[in-house]
Amino acid sequence: MIEIQRYDDVERIRLASWGSRIAGMDVSAYLVNGTLVDSGFPRSRGALARFLDERSVSAAMLTHYHEDHAGNAELLASRGIPVLMHAITRERLRAPAGIRAYRRVVWGTPRAVTSLPHAPVEAAPLQFVFTPGHSPDHQVVWAPERATLFSGDLWLGVRARVMHSAENPYRILESLRAAMALRPTRMFDAHRGPVRDPITALGAKISYLEETIAAIEAKIAAGWSDRAILRTVLDGDEAVAIASRGEYSRMNFVKAVRRERAGR
Repeated sequence: MIEIQRYDDVERIRLASWGSRIAGMDVSAYLVNGTLVDSGFPRSRGALARFLDERSVSAAMLTHYHEDHAGNAELLASRGIPVLMHAITRERLRAPAGIRAYRRVVWGTPRAVTSLPHAPVEAAPLQFVFTPGHSPDHQVVWAPERATLFSGDLWLGVRARVMHSAENPYRILESLRAAMALRPTRMFDAHRGPVRDPITALGAKISYLEETIAAIEAKIAAGWSDRAILRTVLDGDEAVAIASRGEYSRMNFVKAVRRERAGR
């Protein structure tokens, strides 16, 4: 399934599969000034190919390596479209790690990307801003001329509490502050679409994370168990924790705070 929405100079390419619709999820790529931000997931390859047939795309920029964002990088490269990304993203795409069954159902299995160009390319007037935390390679895409931020998976909603087992909430906080310092007047989230009043939205997310991390830290210092903290601070876990066998869960938020706190 593909749905195209236009916001002035930005086209939102909203992509879903039968699996993602059952899970209540979709993901968006964005086309602005001939540059595609992200590429969608492997199961959307046909829909994206048809979209590319109808548009002039001069370059693509990938926010990070996860299969719902970089899952069609090989399709872009095979069409001679320069694909810009972080070095870690490139490494992960060339030798993708195995993913669990629920991700294969929802997004599809990513292909190894073998035809990426080695020469650097430009995608002016768009710029990458390094914003790790959600993943080690995460970057937002910034369009300074229109103060527009393509935030990838940095924001994801003010009270988003489910985290991947490898996420770092402290780094996410730093990255949110860096994004907010850009003073965006428009922001496009990869899963929630256009975000009204991005400064307020980013500030609210920062405040929520600061308060939640502080609450978890206080419980850890008082000797509470992870499960007790999960119930009290985060209202327990969600169904995705079972479906993903713990790879995505609110418990990972608690564990990440304990892990980072222990490493100080």
